[in-house]
Amino acid sequence: MATMVKTHEAKTQSSRLLALVEQGEEVVIARHGKPIAKRVPAEERPLLFEFGSLKGQIKLLPGWDDPMTEAELALWYDGPLSPGGGGADREAKEADQQ
Repeated sequence: MATMVKTHEAKTQSSRLLALVEQGEEVVIARHGKPIAKRVPAEERPLLFEFGSLKGQIKLLPGWDDPMTEAELALWYDGPLSPGGGGADREAKEADQQ
């Protein structure tokens, strides 16, 4: 069964009402007798993953964080998989638009 309280009581008795919610009771807050909000116990959510669960399963090779070469940067920004398509084709399209 839910406990119904007026907005003023909800404001002044917040700690007491939260204690009721912790015990599993629902608290309905009403204005002029009309329910406007409900406080209910929070559901515990399972963790999607646990920190450290992949420890020892990922191996980073030496140099994985080295800066990219100029050739790699050109492929990164102007390569066939970049948003603008191929480098030479994109430059031609940009020149035509100007």
